[in-house]
Amino acid sequence: MLCRPFTVCALLVVLLLPSHLRAQDEPAKKEINPADIAATGDANEALAAYDDLMRTVMAKWKIPGGAIAVAKDGRLVFARGYGLADREANKPVAPDALFRIASISKPITAVTVLRLVEQGKINLDERVIAAIGPLEGPPGTKVDPRLDAITVRQLLQHTGGWDRDKSFDAMFIPQKAAKEVGAPSPAEATTVIRYMRGVPLDFDPGTKYAYSNLGYAILGRLIERRTGKPYAVAVEQEVLRPAGISRMKLGRTLKEFRAADEVCYYHFDPEDRARCVFPYGRRRVQWPDGGFYLEAMDAHGGWIASAIDLVRFACAVENRGRSTGTPLLANGSLKAMTARPSPDVAEGKDVWYGLGWQVRRDGDGANWWHTGSLPGTATLLVRAHNGLAWAVLFNSRPEDGGYRKAIDAGCWEAAASVKDWPKGDLFEKFK
Repeated sequence: MLCRPFTVCALLVVLLLPSHLRAQDEPAKKEINPADIAATGDANEALAAYDDLMRTVMAKWKIPGGAIAVAKDGRLVFARGYGLADREANKPVAPDALFRIASISKPITAVTVLRLVEQGKINLDERVIAAIGPLEGPPGTKVDPRLDAITVRQLLQHTGGWDRDKSFDAMFIPQKAAKEVGAPSPAEATTVIRYMRGVPLDFDPGTKYAYSNLGYAILGRLIERRTGKPYAVAVEQEVLRPAGISRMKLGRTLKEFRAADEVCYYHFDPEDRARCVFPYGRRRVQWPDGGFYLEAMDAHGGWIASAIDLVRFACAVENRGRSTGTPLLANGSLKAMTARPSPDVAEGKDVWYGLGWQVRRDGDGANWWHTGSLPGTATLLVRAHNGLAWAVLFNSRPEDGGYRKAIDAGCWEAAASVKDWPKGDLFEKFK
């Protein structure tokens, strides 16, 4: 039987597509059996509910790779990787694989700020714009006088005055910011802050909550000013090293510069291309590979980490379950970190944004958590009131946001199903 001309042409088009496009596109359409998703790391029958959860979510939302880590009373009791870190190389996700953690970077920045508060180097209620030094806005623009009233606490709580739903998210327009200021493109964080000096605030500081990446970018510059060190060095010295974390680092935008143990990232639609943020050599790219400038997002979304090290960080904040060592934060800082913001911002709300974390009271305790989201990245870190902490990392962000509720509720349900928690500690295995 002869093929019709249209069929032949269609076949030729598919064959002529670059192999990396076909490799990404085909799995996205194919139904996945959860049982076919391979796992790495030690299995534990008592914690099999976590395996079922990860495989079910990844299969339903066609997520290539993921990792989970769970701690109980400061001990790492479960750590596994699932699926593929790299589809083309058929490389599995290791339990300690590095992922972009997106906005889970914010609790790390917040804890660094609170450490510096304890040392007397930062005051939560000081005005932050003056503290980071003189920064000129774009030529010919006027500065909103309300900018000078913004405090450190307001930036930590996302009440600084920027509302991306009313205007835009300044951290995702690096070319425009650089052009307006007359700086090299793509814009570094300081360039973006300079650009925003010429943009009016969306509301009076301290009067409402509106999630702001820019606010945490400013906090990163404050950390640099008060320590005299680059942001990453200050965080390493103040938070990561004391917590026993050695592999976390700032991520890179382009694939060729990524860390050796870092996963590849997959956009839900491989044909949805972005204009590359770099002005040389590239035009349209996969969103995770140049659609945004990760280096400028350091303090609000730029870190890469393993699920294990995120749980290690969550436990170290209060030194939970440890008989030795010093917590990252003193009791006074912990109370400030989880305190309800002013009545104007959080009156009558069961959940609020404290200093770097979402917070919900639970009896005499509280749950703290943060999520992260970028094209090619979806993350969750939870510190629960009952002695548990967990982190979940994925190397794709599905278009359908239902996965968020599924993984959040699923982790609580998996924890509730455990009758006997392991007694050992896997942290020693993963340095």
